[in-house]
Formats: sequence, C-alpha cells, structure tokens
Amino acid sequence: MSILAKNIWCSVFPMLFLGTSLVFAQKEYKLSINTDIAYQTIDNFGAAACWFGEGVGKHWPKDKKEEIAKLLFSKEMDPNGNPEGIGLSAWRFNIGAGTFEQGEQSGISDFRKRVECFQNRNGTYDWSKQSGYLWLVQKAKEYGVEKLIAFSNSPPVQFTKNGLGFKTEKDKKTNLKEDKFDDFAEFLATVINHFEEEGIHFDYVSPVNEPQWDWFGEVGNAKQEGSPWSNEDISKLTKLLDTNLADRDLDTKILLSESAQLNFLYDGYGTAAEQVSALFSPKSSLYVGDLSHVAPVVAGHSYFTDTPDTTMIHIRQNVQNVTTSHEVDFWQSEYSMLANGFREGEEGKRSAMDCALFLAKVIHFDLTVANASAWQFWNSMEPGSPDFDTRYYFIALNPNENHTDGEFYPVKTLWAMGHYSYFIKPGMKRVDVSSGLMPKEEAQNLMVSAYLDLTNDALTMVLVNYSEEEATVALDGKQWENYKYYKHYLTNADSNINLDKQAEGSMPEQIELPKRSISTLVLQKTDEI
Repeated sequence: MSILAKNIWCSVFPMLFLGTSLVFAQKEYKLSINTDIAYQTIDNFGAAACWFGEGVGKHWPKDKKEEIAKLLFSKEMDPNGNPEGIGLSAWRFNIGAGTFEQGEQSGISDFRKRVECFQNRNGTYDWSKQSGYLWLVQKAKEYGVEKLIAFSNSPPVQFTKNGLGFKTEKDKKTNLKEDKFDDFAEFLATVINHFEEEGIHFDYVSPVNEPQWDWFGEVGNAKQEGSPWSNEDISKLTKLLDTNLADRDLDTKILLSESAQLNFLYDGYGTAAEQVSALFSPKSSLYVGDLSHVAPVVAGHSYFTDTPDTTMIHIRQNVQNVTTSHEVDFWQSEYSMLANGFREGEEGKRSAMDCALFLAKVIHFDLTVANASAWQFWNSMEPGSPDFDTRYYFIALNPNENHTDGEFYPVKTLWAMGHYSYFIKPGMKRVDVSSGLMPKEEAQNLMVSAYLDLTNDALTMVLVNYSEEEATVALDGKQWENYKYYKHYLTNADSNINLDKQAEGSMPEQIELPKRSISTLVLQKTDEI
C-alpha cells in the first residue's frame, strides 16, 4: 500500500476489527522545523530533596546514597550508551528555619519535615547543621551541576512572631516580626557568604516561597515550615537582601517570588497578586527590577494549574504574555502532582508510566506555551510505591522507621524528567517545530519540542506520544536534510532500561513511536554521535 493510500485508509478507517480483536491504526505525523525561529534559551532543569534528603545524605550507607546521587546528577552514559542518570543542571537547597531543634515543640507533626537552622538563638552560627542536605549539594557540585539555588520557606523561628516555623493565625500576614526584616536579610546573606568561602557557590537565593498561602497550622499537626508574604513585604525584604549581598561582594542573584500558582503571576490573589507587574514594572512603587542582585526572572509553581488541558494551556499563554511584556524570563521552579489532575478522570491508582506521561505533558506546555527557560521539580525522593501513583517523586524510598537506611527505586517520572534534563543542556535554544496539531490536540496525542545546540551543531527533539496508538514521525522540509545521523532514546511501560537507546545511525525516512511513550531524538550533521 502506498503512503498516500495508507494515509487515506487511516483517516477514513481509524480502527479495524480482526476477528474479535480491536486494532488501532498507526498515526502518522510529518514534522516541520524552522531553526531560524528561536524562542527561549534554556537555563536549567532542576529539583530539590525536601524533606527526605537530610536523612539519606546524613545516615544512609555510602553505596546507596552514592547511587541515588548518580541517578540525579550523572551526565555520563553506561557501556551500552544509556544515560546513567538524568543529568540535572540545577539543584535546590532549603535553608532551614530551626524547627528541628524545637523537636515536638515545633508543632510540625512529621520529624522528617523539621529543618535545622544555621543560626543559634543566641546569634552564633553552627555550620555543622543540615549535613545531609549539604552532602547532596556537594555531590551536585562534584557532578558538575551548573546552578545551585538556596531557598527559604520560613525565617528562622527566633525571628517569627509566634516563635514557630509556620502561622497559627489565618490573617495571611507575614510571620516575620516587623523589626526582624534586616536580621533575616543579613542571615540569608551570611549563609550564602559562608558557603562561598567554603567553595560552594549559590547562583541564586530565593527568600520567600509561595507567599499567597496562609501557611496556617494547628500546633502539633502542622505540615511544614512556611510563611505568607505581601508584595510590599517581598519588595522590602528584597531591597535589604540586595544591600546585604552587595556589602559582602557576592554575585548571587535574588530569585523572586516562587508564586504558589502560575496564574498568581498575572492575576489577583490577596496581598501577593499580579506579582510580575507589582515587582517588575518600573511604574510600580514596589519595583525591584533595577536592583543589581535581582535576577530578571519571575519564578512560579505549576501546582493546581495542570487540568483540564484547555485551562493549562490558557494559563500558560497568559504567563508568556505578562513576562514578555515586562521583559523578564519565566522559571517554573516547583511542581509535583499534588492535586488529582494527573488522574485525568480515571478512578483508582495510576501507573508509574501514566504519571511519567502526565509529568512530561506539564513540562512540555511550560516550555512551549509559557516559554519557561528553567523547569524544576519539587521532591526528588520520598517514601512511596515504585509502581503506582508516583506523582510526588523521582525516587521511591522504602526507609526504616528512623529514615537512617532503606531501599530505593528509580521510577518512571525520573526518566520522564531525564528526557529534558539530560539531553537539553543550558544554553540550548528552543526552536520552532510543528506536527500540524494545535496545543489542545497535542495534549492527548503527540507533543513535540525541539532545541538547538550551537556548540556541536545538533538538534534535540522530545516527543511525547500520549495516545494509546503507535505513531510514526516523518521529517518534512529542507532543513531536515541537514541532519544525517540520529540517536533515539525511549521510555515506555515495557522498557526495563528507562532512557533506553533504541537506535543510532543514518537518518531513516520515518521513526516509530510506541504508544504511551516518551522519546528523545538527537540529530546531528556528522556521524560523530
């Protein structure tokens, strides 16, 4: 059957009955590329290790935690040409507020979510604190992770109004005492300066986290450290932190403002609304965009904005519009599948591959619609199942009671992230590629994005076949003729190797994509691949 006849047959008869079996026809796509149309430059792909990285880094046996570090940070390949890990290019480190030292009096129910503070109550510093988290920071540095980011969820408890790391009133006012703003800024700068002197350079410091939430908790049943902030609070703290960093001659940039949802960047929500215009418009009285240590970046979180597909796309279009109009980059700085959108209306447990595909979908639209130049996951490791509802983590932990040892299992979400973090390096540019589908059609069918690497004249494409049908892609147009050689890496439910090199060699006329799969194609003009 000719290609033309096959296309007509598939369009008219999308599925066939053979006996009693239902067989889906294969979908075919022609991909057109225009590398002359470039969008954002990629800065990084990253993750954090709250809250369980402290126990792993501090207590787990060396061979186990070294293997976990390799899975997260390695940029190397094994002897068979499969990536050893996902090659993260950013790592997030939480500067704790001191709830760990408070013990049960902290009011935080899970001891693993209490965090030490470098500053003692008498104002002295103890740099032996947070050794588990810092072990992971050091491993990230050793593996060559390009960007290190320090972030704070709450001011130190000695600076807060209630002496706790969370709010006990629902007034959405910051928990930081009015006369402790400068102390908090000095504390953050002191921490950054200390590690600079120790050879660990934090490229960014993020002083506030999800300022729109009230972070209310009942003592004894609170979930974690946190504080609300108004835009006025954020502007005031940022100016003080900028001065403190300058006084220490540090080039660490301030990252703002870790908005709790993407729509809060442009829409109204309490005292921390419309954050792009409030903080980055020169017309605003709260403007901080002219400060030397403020990065020209706004960071937001993709939580609760991931379903349905049309809403997800619409919100990201608005993010792209507002950040472009204010000439700032957008970073998606925290996400996991907190809500039930990842279930997509299905009852019961979702498989590890279902979760991986949903994660890849969110990453895809954050990159291709919101134009994110960085994308960071929340919790890279957490106790949980390796097989079902793997929505919170890359590595499922099965720890002992004290979290001092246990077993661990890399899950499909790790490798979904790896299709982006391992292959799309800092400095690569997203370029125009089209399958002929509109974004809302892509979301349940084929999602494709492309990234140009000028350093070695290569093109990387990530293709997410979200459907239950196998697909093929053919490369259409003259620009494709420049690429003679390729490698194909695959993650699907059947693969035992999770960034599995499927093929390499001369470019074929078409490439097959299994159903419910994620593929990366690395295309080059020479055979040095």
